[in-house]
Amino acid sequence: MNSDDITDPRNWKIASTKKMMSYSFGFILTLYVLSAYTAFVFYFYEVEVNLNVELVSLAIIIFTIYTIISSPILGYLTDKPFKWSKKWGFRFPWIMFSSAPILIFYVLLYTPPNVDAKSNSWFLFWYLLIMSCLFGTFLSIFRQHYEGGFANHFREEFERRRASALAFIFPGILLFILNIIPFFILKYGDKSSFVLTAIVSSIVMGICVLFLIPGIRETEEIKFRYMQGYEDTERIPFLKMMKISLTQRNFTVSLLSSTLVTFGMTLNMASSIYFFKDVLNLPIIYSIYPTIAFYLAVMISLPFWVSFAVKHGILKTYILGVLLSTLTYIPYLWVTTLEETIIFAIPRGIAYSCFSAMVLPLVADCYDEVTLACGKHQEATLLGIRTIFMRSAVIFQALIIGYIHIFTGYNPEPEATQTAPAIWGIRVHLALIPMIFCLAATIVMILWFDLKGEKKNAMKSKMRELGL
Repeated sequence: MNSDDITDPRNWKIASTKKMMSYSFGFILTLYVLSAYTAFVFYFYEVEVNLNVELVSLAIIIFTIYTIISSPILGYLTDKPFKWSKKWGFRFPWIMFSSAPILIFYVLLYTPPNVDAKSNSWFLFWYLLIMSCLFGTFLSIFRQHYEGGFANHFREEFERRRASALAFIFPGILLFILNIIPFFILKYGDKSSFVLTAIVSSIVMGICVLFLIPGIRETEEIKFRYMQGYEDTERIPFLKMMKISLTQRNFTVSLLSSTLVTFGMTLNMASSIYFFKDVLNLPIIYSIYPTIAFYLAVMISLPFWVSFAVKHGILKTYILGVLLSTLTYIPYLWVTTLEETIIFAIPRGIAYSCFSAMVLPLVADCYDEVTLACGKHQEATLLGIRTIFMRSAVIFQALIIGYIHIFTGYNPEPEATQTAPAIWGIRVHLALIPMIFCLAATIVMILWFDLKGEKKNAMKSKMRELGL
């Protein structure tokens, strides 16, 4: 056996810890800009810009529909070898190409023209929509090739567990810093504070992209695995690829479960600023305390969940994480003090650590099953298909918050005191609805996901045999 023969799976090298750490820096960008958009953009345009809530909801819904349509198309069009692929890699150029525009358009989202929102409502509507679509286009390209490449960079289950866990260590600390930056800068009724927050956050994320570069570079071995199937088979049309993936039971079940969890997390995240402002009646700076409690719980509990997954498997750990997330939403139906909020942030962090550490390994296994079914790696296309469903969470967020605020008579003035129905409405979209979504996600996985045990081992063996 030639030890330099990359066509032989026995010669495939295990990814180094250094590579895993570098690769994990990409999660800082994807996780932060997605969560920040969810947490602040709706509030910023409804309360700070004072744009009519119906128009804010409409812009975000149209943007999400655009993302749902464009993401799979972008993934399909870019998920193939190009002239530069053998030299520069298949995903590396797309990740680098899209990173800077993401940060630019993220800042521009918070710099709308300084015009009266009542007399220029449609102008501001179009600004929000266009900036969101440009931001979303480049973010889709980045995510499809960054997250889609995870399954090809890290082949073995222990690699995937470790690479996913390492994303919570140093990058996790930076993500924590990014998440507390707004609390020191943002002020209710001050639009410029949102702009400054976006600029500072974008600078930090730009530095993270530089640390990401070594991790996303593709070795000859990785390029070989990606090329398998492209030279011997025809290009699979997008609709056929979608049909193949959605007929794979575990891909579809995991997609449904992840989508439901994302619905809950997205809605909860977007509701948090309303919770502090209108339910607790506290300045946003006080959010730092439950945030610290949450992240400490995430970091401290992570080693336990990694060990738990080694013993009990990725699937059982993932299901437990979703179930625990369901339970941790319940207290927010009644908490009324900062102290209670801090206390209940701890179990939320523990549950989030369990769920999030298992998502990528679980999804990577499902990608492998689809790869085996179609004979080639098309993870960016698969992520584009997932985006169709995952991004619909933002539609639900806009519809649910918009409808509840109209129905309960929410007052968008920065200094307003809300009525009892409006406060209860915030609790509903903060906790009750997310809890229902997560409970449904738990049931879906328990009843229908079966990529485990001998079936999973047989799939892995077949992929090695085919050089995939």
